[in-house]
Amino acid sequence: MNNTEHFGKLTERMQAFREEVLDAKPYIDAQRAVLATEAYKENQNQPRVMVRALMLQKILEGMSIYIDDKSLIAGNQATKNKNAPIFPEYTMEFVMNELDLFEKRDGDVFYITEETKDQLREIAPFWENNNLRARGEALLPEEVDVFMETGVFGMEGKLNAGDAHLAVNYQRILSDGLKGYEKRVKELRAALDFTDPESIDKNVFYKAVLVVIDAVRNFTQRYSKLAKELADKETDAKRKEELLQMSEICAKVPYEPATSFREAVQSVWFIQLILQIESNGHSLSYGRFDQYMYPYYIKDINEGKITKDEALELLTCLWIKTLTINKVRSQSHTLSSAGSPMYQNVTIGGQTTDKKDAVNELSFVVLQSVAQTRLTQPNLTVRYHANIDKHFFDECIEVMKLGFGMPALNNDEIIIPSFINWGVKEEDAYNYSAIGCVETAVPGKWGYRCTGMSYINFPRVLLCAMNDGVDLTSGKRFTKGYGKFTEMETYEDLLAAWDKTVREMTRYSVIVENAIDKASERDVPDILCSALTDDCIGRGKTIKEGGAVYDFISGLQVGIANMADSLAAIKKLVYEEKKITKEQLWNAILDDFQSPENKKIQEMLINEAPKYGNDDDYVDQLVVEAYDSYLDEIKKYPNTRYHRGPIGGIRYGGTSSISANVGQGMGTVATPDGRNAFEPLAEGSSPAHNADKNGPTAVFKTVAKLPTEKITGGVLLNQKMTPQMLSTEENKQKLEMLIRTFFNRLHGYHVQYNIVSRETLIDAQKHPEKHKDLIVRVAGYSAFFNVLSKKTQDDIIGRTEQTL
Repeated sequence: MNNTEHFGKLTERMQAFREEVLDAKPYIDAQRAVLATEAYKENQNQPRVMVRALMLQKILEGMSIYIDDKSLIAGNQATKNKNAPIFPEYTMEFVMNELDLFEKRDGDVFYITEETKDQLREIAPFWENNNLRARGEALLPEEVDVFMETGVFGMEGKLNAGDAHLAVNYQRILSDGLKGYEKRVKELRAALDFTDPESIDKNVFYKAVLVVIDAVRNFTQRYSKLAKELADKETDAKRKEELLQMSEICAKVPYEPATSFREAVQSVWFIQLILQIESNGHSLSYGRFDQYMYPYYIKDINEGKITKDEALELLTCLWIKTLTINKVRSQSHTLSSAGSPMYQNVTIGGQTTDKKDAVNELSFVVLQSVAQTRLTQPNLTVRYHANIDKHFFDECIEVMKLGFGMPALNNDEIIIPSFINWGVKEEDAYNYSAIGCVETAVPGKWGYRCTGMSYINFPRVLLCAMNDGVDLTSGKRFTKGYGKFTEMETYEDLLAAWDKTVREMTRYSVIVENAIDKASERDVPDILCSALTDDCIGRGKTIKEGGAVYDFISGLQVGIANMADSLAAIKKLVYEEKKITKEQLWNAILDDFQSPENKKIQEMLINEAPKYGNDDDYVDQLVVEAYDSYLDEIKKYPNTRYHRGPIGGIRYGGTSSISANVGQGMGTVATPDGRNAFEPLAEGSSPAHNADKNGPTAVFKTVAKLPTEKITGGVLLNQKMTPQMLSTEENKQKLEMLIRTFFNRLHGYHVQYNIVSRETLIDAQKHPEKHKDLIVRVAGYSAFFNVLSKKTQDDIIGRTEQTL
């Protein structure tokens, strides 16, 4: 039995709906931008919190709506599926600069009509020096100008977009409805004492929340009316009944509590959708979907109101709708987010708050629905723990065998204790979900960007430390000078220079993050998202002001393996064995290993030094020691919500660097591990391409040596196998045992698999028309191979193929 037969096929209409969405060309969409501009112009006297509420109201009242003729769910983000709305309140700069270039990109191509260009040109003057990017840049102190000029911290996405990177409290939305939120807000507002200065701001926030709740209710009523109109014209009896049912459901949720599975699915979709109309922050996730949806599913199953097959079709429809959400990024931002990902994560499995296996019947249905749709969205994560249901784990491996990079596996055995150590209540720690890629947070209680702040490019910082504080790529001074490599007598001298340099760079990264955070707090508060995150309503604050229960964040440390391999090559070949002099290595780096003599040095660096990923303590401990400098420094700097309400308010480590290894590599000259200039860095915490020679167990042992308990922002590990490797039951069980060992004994954080052959990838690069449906795991997310830039495709092709 092949895997397609194992999980069954999509219903005929869902298959057709899937193809329609996949075939839709992504266009730049100006409608939201025009409506947002009107709202800002009409409300210039209002506090920014109210402007944002009135903006969302204006958009939801004025935007085009439609119901796809094959869909069981109502709700659209733009004028057509997969169109990307423009969010001018964040920036118009890259939009106007790239207006004629969107269709000419190497990857992440968007189309644009002349009419749309004219609409955007008309509104652009209003937003000049009048958006998040302009105000964020104005807040930055001069001492970090050089980092913004060189783009070394990768802040493009933070200046051009919202934050997200969270999951709202879907469980409460379903049980209370927005009606319950409305009641609470009205009671708290009525109790305000305006002699307390804080009550002035709280009052405005509460007014804004009420405006938004009303706007959401009116928006869903528009779909109710449209569904009724379509039903009146429909001649097919079954479709007519579906449209009438849709009309009733849209008239009810999410304002009223959900009382059925169909209502719950529609309610969740409306909220997921509207949050991404409010703000274009990605990694907005569904949370523990199988847990909060299960009561509605099992009740309807037991009462005969829905069959498993009907629920399955409804979920496949939800995932297809999830794929319709789109976002356009600047060309430079696409380098770290290749494939237009939205990172909308769905988490299943794990444990209940009383520490029992949480797998239920719906967990299996979600797995099956994702297997049937085989899309890049949602990003499916399974929470693993030592007592996970064996049959469920078997089914997870079966989904992996389909070869679209899902599910990813996160490990309860390390993540839950890590959260508790940071101060998260045990009950909440057991209720965590994956957010975006591999990062984790407590849904409905965690602030923005649990990870995804600034990048720290370890190899580039190492080169800076070796060059007396001057960046080799730009020639600009980044830090104070701590010596030149050619004059460093011992490896310890180099390590001391690294320690001081990376600490200084870390401090600068915090300054940049804080300035952008402050600008976001003041300029683009998200009202609906804040209202649906505990306990912003209770505190009368937006998330950025400290409204969430928890607020821990992390940046992304890039090039872990290159750092390890570079340090090992220097220590062994230069200082210990003296096979290469300091001058020879430095000149070879500056020459990018181009001369015949320097090519020989490159070969020595590659072939004669220990490599990260082979369970070799020599190299593995070097990067742990180097990483500790960063982790020790970052804990000194609280975030902008510290002491403003949330538990935490601090930073920790994270390696969930998405596809930034490609973009960051393009800004990094040759490195001491033998890597050529401007080539991709190693991805996440994975070994460099083909450096891991001792099989997957050795990779797991290496990665497990990282100080995982301090890298709660995510330890991303990608592995690649051929489909043939999992073609037998024996090998499937071997893989399960391997993963169990990694998670139970070694306390690994995360792993995910690309099950695809190198030959398939190369053929897809040559003949893209024959591989329209080919999906690959890029980093902590999957993307269609054909939409990736050639550089990113090459990076994936070059990854090591593991055997069992």
